[in-house]
Formats: sequence, C-alpha cells, structure tokens
Amino acid sequence: MKKRTITIAFAALLGTAVLAQDQSPALVLNLGEAIEYANENNKSLMNSRQELDKSQSAIWEAISQGLPQADIAVDYMTYFGYEMEFSFGGDFDPESPEFAAADIAAQEATFLQFPGTTVMDLYRYSAGSFYETTLSSELGGGTILMSDQFTAKLQVSQLIFSGQYIVGIQTAKLAKEIAGMALSNSEVSTKEAVISAYYLTLITERSLDFLEGNLENLRSMMQQTEKMFEAGMAEKTDTDQFKVTVNQLENTKRSMERGLELNYNMLRFTLGVPAGTEITLSDNLESLFNEMAAIDLLMKDFDKEQNITYQMVAAESEINKKLWNIEKWNYAPTFVGFYNYNQKILTAGFDMTPNHLAGLSLSIPVFSSGMRKAKVNQARIQYEMSERNSEIMADQLEIQNRQLKYNLESSVENYTTQIENVEVAENVLKSYQRKYQNGMASSMEVTQANSSYLEAQSSYLSAMFDVMNARIQLEKLMNNLSNL
Repeated sequence: MKKRTITIAFAALLGTAVLAQDQSPALVLNLGEAIEYANENNKSLMNSRQELDKSQSAIWEAISQGLPQADIAVDYMTYFGYEMEFSFGGDFDPESPEFAAADIAAQEATFLQFPGTTVMDLYRYSAGSFYETTLSSELGGGTILMSDQFTAKLQVSQLIFSGQYIVGIQTAKLAKEIAGMALSNSEVSTKEAVISAYYLTLITERSLDFLEGNLENLRSMMQQTEKMFEAGMAEKTDTDQFKVTVNQLENTKRSMERGLELNYNMLRFTLGVPAGTEITLSDNLESLFNEMAAIDLLMKDFDKEQNITYQMVAAESEINKKLWNIEKWNYAPTFVGFYNYNQKILTAGFDMTPNHLAGLSLSIPVFSSGMRKAKVNQARIQYEMSERNSEIMADQLEIQNRQLKYNLESSVENYTTQIENVEVAENVLKSYQRKYQNGMASSMEVTQANSSYLEAQSSYLSAMFDVMNARIQLEKLMNNLSNL
C-alpha cells in the first residue's frame, strides 16, 4: 500500500513538472513592446540575421584565398621488395682498366687500398646502403632493390595578382549587401505584421465586448417578455422572436471567440512565442487610435529615397554596375608564387628530389572566342535595365503614395460617418425598447433595431480598422512605421 502511494505521488509530481514545462510565461505587451519583442524573437528575422553573418564569413573566405596558404603532407611508400632492373646498353667489364680508372677518379682513391677491395665493391659503395646492386659482366646491367620511402613536405603559396580573386571578393561583398537589404525588408515586414495583428486583435476584442453587451441586453428583455407572457401581457411569438435572436447572437459570439483566438495565434507566430503562450494587450484601442494623427500624415511629403523597396531596387542597380565592372577583370592575368620544402626521413640511394623548391606561375588569358566579351556585354545590359527599373519603381511609388493618401482620407471620412451612425442606431434601439415596454412596439421591431445597432457597431469598428490599415500602409511606404 505504501509502495502504491509513493508511486502515485511520484507520478503526480512528474505530471506537474511536465505541465509546468509546457506552460510558457504570460506576456503583457503594449504595441511598442510587441514590436521590440518580435524584433528579437521572430524566427524569420533570426534567419535573416544569420544570413547576414554568413555573408560576412563568405567575404573573409574570399579574402583568405589570396593570403598565404601553408600545407603539410606526410607520405610513406613501400615497394614490397621490388628489384628494378636496368642495363647500360652494352657489354660491361667491371675489371677493365677504363672502368676502374673512371671510377677511381670519381671516388676516394684510398677505398681500393683496403685488402680484398674490388671495383665491384666500389660501385656498391657509391650506390648507397638502400640499394642492393648486382652487376652482370655479361649483360652490362644489374638490379636495384627499391627500399621504402618516408617524406614530410611543407608547401607555402602566395597569390600575387589575380583578376578572378578580385572578382571573388567583390561578389562576396555584393552578397553581403543583398543580405543586408533582405534583413531590412524583413524587419519592416515583421513590424507591419505585428502592428496589424495587434490592431486586429484589439478590434476583435472590442467587437466581442459590443456583442456581449448587446446579448446581455436582449437576454434581459427576453426574460421580461417571458414573465409578461406568463402574466398574459405578451404573446408567445414575442418570446420566440427574442429567443431566436439570442440564439443567433450566441452563435455569433462563439464564432467571434474562435476568431479572436486565431488573431492571438497570428500575433504569437509573429512575435515568435509558442502557441500556448498567454498574451495580454495592455494598450487601449481608442487611446491607440487617437494617437495616430492620421490627418497629419496626409500633409506629409513623400520621399522615395526613404522607401525600403526603392532602396532595394536602387541597390540592385548599383550591384549590377559592380557586376559589370567585375566581368572586365576576367581579362586580367593571374600571378602566383610558391615554395616547397621536403624533409626526407627515409629515401632511396638514388633519390634526386631536392629539399627546397620555389617558383612563380603566370597565367594570361589570350583567346576565349568572344566568351569574355559576351559576358561583359550581358552585365552592361543588365545594369542598363536595372537603371530603368529604378525609374519605373519611382513612378509606381508616387502613384501608390497618391492612392494610399486617397484611401486614408476616405477611411477617415467613413469613420466619422460611422460614429454618427452608431449614435443614431443606439438611440433608435433605446426608443423601440421603451415603446415595447409600454406596448407601443412589437418584438420584431425591437430585434430589427437591435440588429441595426449591431451592424452599426460592426461598421464603426471596421471603419476604425480601415483607418489604421491605411495609416500603416502609408507609413510603410514612407518607411516611418516606428512612429506607430
């Protein structure tokens, strides 16, 4: 029994620990804090930053190829006792006076003074201890025993000049510029996504508040109508009418709650937090909306140089110009210097490989059947096309600026109208509610007035979001989202 109790307690503690690990700490964020949090934790931004770091490493990789290179190699080779045969190409008499005189002149004369020493011994001595040589007086040749070889080699090289080397460095730098622009674009897009998700979540919460208040009011009227029906002062159709409307609003509420959770999930994804993280938005919708000063933005001049899209297109044009100049370097020669040092640990007696070796290598491109010229022409044409693309983008951005300002102005006007519509719809609903209580209006008229009021509230919040969205798009165009 004790063992079972201990097992249950351990399982409960383990389950509590796992649950605690799964639960992420709650976040309470205003809009500025949400933007900052996403800037640090958004996974796409993390990848963009690592791409920039990767491109920086690629630059050093390209530069290091032109710096001194040093390699050490250790080689061991065995011939498995192989004897190499060779011939002098004619008869050979090791006892002849000519051979003896020639070798005596080449070797130490005192070697032949030892008792029993012959010319054959002199030849074997001169061949070295790693060879076992047997001369045949009849064939004029012999054999050499191939001994094992063991060497260590140090090789040092230095690129002196290469057009391809310059091309590689310039290409790596261009890749870093592209990665930097991609990071800037990702930061702007992430900021836009956070602001939109934050606003949409606040508006959905406010819509849910409106719906819940309206639903509570209808439930109260339905209960009053049921009591009036029980007292014989109302008809069954009145209670049924309210009940149908209440059921419809309850379905709408459940659907809106699911939509709110979806909005929170979108915000969680943009922030880079786990799906189960609880988030509380601390900003008030009306306060945030009133701080926008959308009308002032309509009077602000548009500077295309500040637009991130135009900056990327202009940078692309500059990059293509550099690529054009890079292609011209393919006509340049390549000049390399090198030095080798061989440390002979175990060698053959007839080894002729030097210990030290140095040299220079020059490679000059002469003829490529027009391939290099074709590449230069292609790069030039690409640069000219990118210049025109910059001009096209400038025209498009100016048109977009005018359109977004028109959208913002229209949305502000619509928002003002919807404020008035909400007030009118609320007054109409209250009027019909009073009339219904006094028996001067039907339940159908009350529910219709209630639907009109809900529709006015929905239009009001939609108009508010349209103003916010138009403001976000215009601020993004001006690269001024930090002011939101």
